[in-house]
Amino acid sequence: MAPASAAAMADSAARERRDGLFAAAGSTRLATASTLACAPCRFPTWTADSPVHYGLVHPIATRPFPATDNFRENVKPMTSSCDPFAPFVWRLAHGRSLMLGPSPVIMGILNVTPDSFSDGGIYLAADAAIRGAIEMAAEGAAIIDIGGESTRPGASSVSEEEEQARILPVIRELAKRGGLYLSVDTVRASTARRAIAEGAHVVNDVWGLQRDDGMAQAVAETGAGLVIMHTGRERARDDDVVVDQFEYLRRSLEIAARAGIRKDAILLDPGFGFAKDPDENLALLAHLPRLLKLGHPLLVGTSRKRFLGHVTGRDASQRDVATAATSVVARMKGAAVFRVHDVGANCDALAIADAVRKAETK
Repeated sequence: MAPASAAAMADSAARERRDGLFAAAGSTRLATASTLACAPCRFPTWTADSPVHYGLVHPIATRPFPATDNFRENVKPMTSSCDPFAPFVWRLAHGRSLMLGPSPVIMGILNVTPDSFSDGGIYLAADAAIRGAIEMAAEGAAIIDIGGESTRPGASSVSEEEEQARILPVIRELAKRGGLYLSVDTVRASTARRAIAEGAHVVNDVWGLQRDDGMAQAVAETGAGLVIMHTGRERARDDDVVVDQFEYLRRSLEIAARAGIRKDAILLDPGFGFAKDPDENLALLAHLPRLLKLGHPLLVGTSRKRFLGHVTGRDASQRDVATAATSVVARMKGAAVFRVHDVGANCDALAIADAVRKAETK
């Protein structure tokens, strides 16, 4: 059989499985394993100089998953000890939503900073950042996480004016072009509000609503999706890394609930590398399924973190293989979204992980 014919038959079979699984949910636009698995031969490859048609970038990014009443009835909200691979609709700003669960979703890291630990300075200019986002979308990222202030240990703080001057032009231009989900990586409510106004869909708060008292209200009022991250910085911690996760994240969830943030807008991030030693990071990865008891999908961000260097002996620029390995482990343990620098490598690794996971259920 010719390779093209075999690929066509595989795509047809995937569509049939998709239609059978989601027909009752009232949508035929849901992403399938074949589209979400990030296989580069399945969608156009854009370069920074290509004429970009954002409606044709990675298939995840072209499917807003409109929530019909029938769809809401057939996709259950997450509850404690739920199936992390079941369909979950993540509610985002501007009436958008994104399907999580059945297949992994990649969030590409776009640091518009001069001093981030791994890629500082690469995307500091707005045009370079926009090209970087285009390239990550072509490699398989559905979400681009845009930050204007480094969160590495010892990084210098910047003013909110400087942070906004770095990221808002990038968000504005990417939103204008369309086709991507945009996340703003900030701890400031004022920056979050302005970023959502410019077209961002998600707020990624590395302090989990516990830094800026106005952040929870900003998220609630804008209808943004929210990533609540755990941190061990600048506070007393429990000696048990998992117990400390529950204590910190439960407080963040209480703040979110009081502000009126929808439960289906929230993802949780264990905060790998944020005031955690190598053994704690590895223990957290090993016990990741326990965090699902908090009732929300998990986002993991292990990309190029120092604990990977502790294990492999490699510096930050050489940790993409180790990152992909941790993405596979996290996916098999129930993670839904993967925040990474090297999008292509992690897409390929996650495609294999999901193929194996689904083979186990046949």
